Amino acid sequence: LAAERAVDIGAAILRQGRSHIGALIAKGDRDFATTVDVQVESAVRTSLSLSAPAIPFLGEEQGGESGVEQLWVLDPIDGTINFARDSPLCAISLSLVIDGQPVLGIVDAPLIGERFVAQHGAGVYLNGDRIEACEVSGLDEAIVGVADFKVGVGAEDENRVHLAVVGRLARESLRVRMQGSAALDLAWLAAGRLNATMMLSNLPWDVTAGLLLVREAGGLVYDYDGSDHGPTSRYTLASVPSLARPMRQLVEEAM
Repeated sequence: LAAERAVDIGAAILRQGRSHIGALIAKGDRDFATTVDVQVESAVRTSLSLSAPAIPFLGEEQGGESGVEQLWVLDPIDGTINFARDSPLCAISLSLVIDGQPVLGIVDAPLIGERFVAQHGAGVYLNGDRIEACEVSGLDEAIVGVADFKVGVGAEDENRVHLAVVGRLARESLRVRMQGSAALDLAWLAAGRLNATMMLSNLPWDVTAGLLLVREAGGLVYDYDGSDHGPTSRYTLASVPSLARPMRQLVEEAM
C-alpha cells in the first residue's frame, strides 16, 4: 500500500509535467533527464521515507544506498526521451529489494493507464487482473523487445553485439520491437505482448521491478551464460521458458 501510494503521487506529477517538461538536463553523451524525472523521484522518496522510514532508497537521478539488506529502487521515468518527445511509452518503475532480489515490483505507465504489480509468490497483475506470459514454440513465433542502443562510454563494443543480435532476430523472429523503455519491455513480456526481451546492461532502476513481473508471470530472467539474473549479472535477458536457450545462443554467438 505504501509503494502504490508513492507511485500514485509520482504518476500525478508525471501526467501534470507532460505539458511543461522544460529543458533537458544533460547527464552524458546523448543521455538526459528532465525536471519531471527529478520531481517524481523526490516525491516518491519523500512518501516512502514517511511510510517506511527504516528502508533505504536508491534512485536513478539522486542516487542513494546500495548493497544493503533492504532497499527501495526507483526509476522515476523509464523512457525519458519518449516522455520528452510526447510519447506515452514511459513508466515509473519501483521495487523493494531484499537480499539482492525484488520481492515487490510496480511498473506504472500513467500516460496509457496501465499499472503492473507483482509480489514474490503472489503473481502479477495488470490493473487488478492477473496476467501471465505467452509461451511460443520457437523464435519464428516470437515478438522480441530489444533495449535502446548504448550511448557514451563503451557504446562501440556493446552496440557491435547489439547490432549482430538484432540482425539475427530480424531473420529468425516473428517481429522485433524497440520501445525505448526496459521496464515496459519486461512488463509487456509478463502480459504476453512480447515473448522475449534483451538488454545488454544491468542497471537496477531500469530492470529490478520488471524482473519480478516476468518471474511471477511464468517467465525466466537470466544472464547470457544461463545463470539466474542477479545484481552482478552482465546482461538482462528475459523470455518465456522455450526461448531461453535460443536467446542465449544468439547473444553468445554475437559476443
